[in-house]
Amino acid sequence: MWRSLPALGLALAAALAASPAGAACDVKGAQIEEAIAKKSELREDANAQLVRDLRTLRDAAIVLESYKFPGECEVLLGIVRSLLANPGKTIEQSGDTDEEKAEDLIEAREPKAAAGEPKAAPGGPKAK
Repeated sequence: MWRSLPALGLALAAALAASPAGAACDVKGAQIEEAIAKKSELREDANAQLVRDLRTLRDAAIVLESYKFPGECEVLLGIVRSLLANPGKTIEQSGDTDEEKAEDLIEAREPKAAAGEPKAAPGGPKAK
């Protein structure tokens, strides 16, 4: 998947250059959920992670728009559209099953305590 991102980036940059400056990013208009629902490959249980990833990218685009980064939001939506355009190829590209990499990603998602703060037990109140 990552091998094709430079070419995708150039195409998206050209598309953004053609769009009006300061235009809002239209996440709802991108119809990501509708596109996911139309793709039979994405309804298969084996591809549930890809669907979660697409929704995570959509949510990230919403966050970028809310923080007034419409250009970056549009780039992210372009990537999602590209991934949705050919689900078979996307599924093939996302075949990384490196368990150590997956564990690193899970660890990176966990909130970290600020320096000097005691760590809270999972699901419990903070230690004093």
